[in-house]
Amino acid sequence: MNTETSAYQSPKDRAYTKTLLSAAPKEAAAFLNLKRTAERNDGAIPVKYRELMSVAVALTTQCAYCIEAHINNAVEAGATREEIAETVFIAAALRAGGAVGNGLLAMRLFEEAIAAKK
Repeated sequence: MNTETSAYQSPKDRAYTKTLLSAAPKEAAAFLNLKRTAERNDGAIPVKYRELMSVAVALTTQCAYCIEAHINNAVEAGATREEIAETVFIAAALRAGGAVGNGLLAMRLFEEAIAAKK
């Protein structure tokens, strides 16, 4: 197997940014506008907190590019090592909590399936 294609994600993939954006220009423009709006520095939420929230979301969505970008942005906004560490564990707890919440749905669906079988 070619080592260049054996990794699913690589920083080299950034070379395809213009290709992706130009292949769907309207969608790309809408996405970039949303991104700019969400990441603005004149909102009610200070930039550092926006970036810590972005790190948490990036951790739960497991977007390596997003994690890298928002860690860099958080550092620029003054985030500390301790704030990043707490953000990691808050994201982990919420992700685990989501599994428990969906577990409640699974239990209801199980009970409904058993009842329908009778």
